[in-house]
This record gives sequence, C-alpha cells and structure tokens, in this order.
Amino acid sequence: MRIRYLGHSAFEIVEGEWNLLIDPFITGNPVCPVKATDLHPKYILVTHMHDDHVGDTVAIARRTGATVITTFEAGQELAKQGVEVVGMALGGKKRFDFGQVRVTLAYHGFGHTGGHACGFVIHLGGKRIYHAGDTALFSDMKLLNGVIEAPGIDVALLPIGDHFTMGPEDAATAVQWIQPKVVIPMHWGTFPLLVQDPSDFVERVRAAGGTEPVVLRPGETYEL
Repeated sequence: MRIRYLGHSAFEIVEGEWNLLIDPFITGNPVCPVKATDLHPKYILVTHMHDDHVGDTVAIARRTGATVITTFEAGQELAKQGVEVVGMALGGKKRFDFGQVRVTLAYHGFGHTGGHACGFVIHLGGKRIYHAGDTALFSDMKLLNGVIEAPGIDVALLPIGDHFTMGPEDAATAVQWIQPKVVIPMHWGTFPLLVQDPSDFVERVRAAGGTEPVVLRPGETYEL
C-alpha cells in the first residue's frame, strides 16, 4: 500500500487495483506537485465543503467516474453537479468493494451549505487508516484506540497546522490517545497562517513513544 501526500490534507492511497483520493485540493494548492488530471481515483473521500478540501472533487469525479464518499449534506450538493455520491452521517460505516469506511466526528466548520465536518477510518488491504479531517482535539479520539476500531489504527493522518485545526501540542496529545502505529502530519506549511515546520510535533511524538512519526513533503510516498 502506498500513501502519497499531495499537500495540505490531500492524500492518494493506492493498494492493488484500488485508488482512493482524500480531500483533493489540487488546483490552487501552492504546494501540490501534481495536476488534477494526473489523478485517477476510483473513490474520492471529502471531509467537508471548504474550498481547500472539496477542491477538485467534481472535476476529477466527472472525468474518472469516481464515486464520492462524504457526509449526507455534502453529498446532496455534489450530486447536483453530476457526481455519483454515497452520502453518510457521523458514526455510520459502510462496506465497499475495497473495504469499509467509518465516518468519524470532526470539530470544525463545514462550509456554506451547513452540515457536519468529518473524518474517516478507512479499512483497506487489512489496514486501518484514520484521516482526521480538519479538527480540534476531542476526547472521543480515545475510542479509536481499540474500542470501536479493534485492534486499533495503523496510520493516522492528523492536522498540525494550528489556527484552523489542532496545533502540534494538541495533535501530539491525539497521538497518545489514538496510539496509531504510524502518524503522518498534514494541514501544515500550505499557507503563512499555518505551522510551517513539523519538527516540534515530531519531537513530542518521539518523546511519548509508541508511535512512529513520518513526515512527508508534498509528492512523497509512505509504503505500508
């Protein structure tokens, strides 16, 4: 399995025949190293409707025929634009041909349409990947540590940028609660308002122990 960071909160996950894209903010993303036309997902997961997360979803889905997995309210808006959508709600989970998706809580605004921002736990290739979306720290993250997702999370993708999401300190606390095998920081370095250097987060995670921090620069890939 390959997890490629595309900058901000965008990731491409490839495992065998499956290609999943999360929060594809590609066009207009100053740190993204690819073009939207370079991507060929079968599924696109969207955490909320802010422009820097829904991004190129519609254009990519129209071109590739990808199915969009998102919340119900976001799905209603995207379906109006001719996109095939599976709309879900917080706490819900659904089996797909590649595995399973659970929609998790995220404490964040949603966008102009209203509704709930979310995160996802993706079951793919026998692994569990948690993309937290844009979120503050919240105590229900502890449930991902083997309670509702036994035996736990293999890779956590957590925002560390501060200002709009958790900063490095809170994200490091989230790591202690979730106890993933690997954590990859995201939502940093895209714009001047965000934390530009993940080293403080990495030091905090290493000091606590139990989780391997992996910093990816946009375009780099982690193999799981």
